[in-house]
Amino acid sequence: MTRRPLIWIIVGVLGLAGAGALYWFQPWRLFTDTTVTETLAAVPSTPPSAVPAAPPGSPSSPATPPAMATVVSQGSFITHEHDTTGKARIVRNPDGSHQLELVGLDTSDGPDLRVWLSDQPVRSGTAGWKVFDDGAYRELGKLKGNHGDQVYKIPAGVDPAAFPSVSIWCARFAVSFGAAALTA
Repeated sequence: MTRRPLIWIIVGVLGLAGAGALYWFQPWRLFTDTTVTETLAAVPSTPPSAVPAAPPGSPSSPATPPAMATVVSQGSFITHEHDTTGKARIVRNPDGSHQLELVGLDTSDGPDLRVWLSDQPVRSGTAGWKVFDDGAYRELGKLKGNHGDQVYKIPAGVDPAAFPSVSIWCARFAVSFGAAALTA
């Protein structure tokens, strides 16, 4: 008779622990995918300096050059905690604003994934999993989806040159799913 209440208490504690573990780890995310298809900036395939200019005074020479988006820096993702591929690029828009574009991103879904710009170098292997919160970083928002093309506005007060890397950061476990070094 005295053992019965103890068994119910143990079952209750184990049930609460199991529910807590399910909430914390969210294992069903291993089997879910979200694809995002946002419109990326139209950038020229060759840098503006490589395009030959028309001679001055010729009819095809406009008075002012057309404003266009340009890629400031870019890089390819490497895998950290989860397989991650795709490209990241910082684009300067014609109005002077900047945005981070994730192009062809492919990674795992996970709990509390964020997009971070960081001043930390990208390291391969487990040495790079937890470095992005060691220095300065700027969160651009929650990851919109684990597949596809997505755009994140960089706030006006943020200098993109101060952040040479981008990470898909799992805030819940303080680990990078994947990262890209951004170079000009």
